[in-house]
Amino acid sequence: MIENKEIAAKISELMLNIGKELNESVFLVQEQCSESEFFNYQKQVGIIMGNILLDILNPLYEKHTDLKPRDLK
Repeated sequence: MIENKEIAAKISELMLNIGKELNESVFLVQEQCSESEFFNYQKQVGIIMGNILLDILNPLYEKHTDLKPRDLK
């Protein structure tokens, strides 16, 4: 994973912000779209967020444990 701590910190920040944006998009779809559209959208966003966590953030925090936010399990 990323060796440079400054770059790792920036990647962490960007990925966490992407997660927040994706979460907001789910709420938008929930409010404005049909139940089936919401269900399908929520499922796809969940896959994306899971991939970000498992494939990017977890390896990053394994290398740079001090960057891991306390509220991220």
